[in-house]
Amino acid sequence: MRMTSTRGYRMSARATSAAQTRDRILRAVIDAAQEKLTLEIRLDDVARRAETTVQTVLRHFGSREKLLDAAIVAGAADIAAERAVDSGDIDSGFRRLLDHYESRGDFVTRMVAQEDADARIRSITEQGRRQHRDWVAGLFAADLAKRPEPARTALHDLLVVTTDLATWRLLRRDRGLDRDTTEARMRALTAAVLAAPDPRE
Repeated sequence: MRMTSTRGYRMSARATSAAQTRDRILRAVIDAAQEKLTLEIRLDDVARRAETTVQTVLRHFGSREKLLDAAIVAGAADIAAERAVDSGDIDSGFRRLLDHYESRGDFVTRMVAQEDADARIRSITEQGRRQHRDWVAGLFAADLAKRPEPARTALHDLLVVTTDLATWRLLRRDRGLDRDTTEARMRALTAAVLAAPDPRE
């Protein structure tokens, strides 16, 4: 009985250690992607950042391509968690959105600038655009549900614009506004869109 218990504990400890190593490797890729194109991310650099070996990286993921794919999935999950909010909770929605842009906005802006040169980066930015559109649909679900088509789709498009990274960048970076003023401007744009007559295609 004791041997079985000890064996089970050791297996559990190994599984926990393996999961932690896998997570460190993924974090290392995500960190590296903030500094360089995905085409420039080397396995030895990832291993160094994760404090492991290239062999361990390959044992966990099989290949560099599969590692990058897994990192994209992990990054998308991070973003979804950062921006998770109840439908209709506009205050929390904008607060989380601005937190996200303050933390990742400049990095994502650099990625967008590189998407034409790197197909993998393009897949990341396109996924980000889909995520943002879905986030808008969830946050403003009640407002969108009140509008008949085609006004609903048009309103959805406009809300995507008022909450988009490009809008944040224009106000926060190009205009040099502080965070609170940037949020206030974006909320004012959003309120104006919601109060306007039904937009048409």
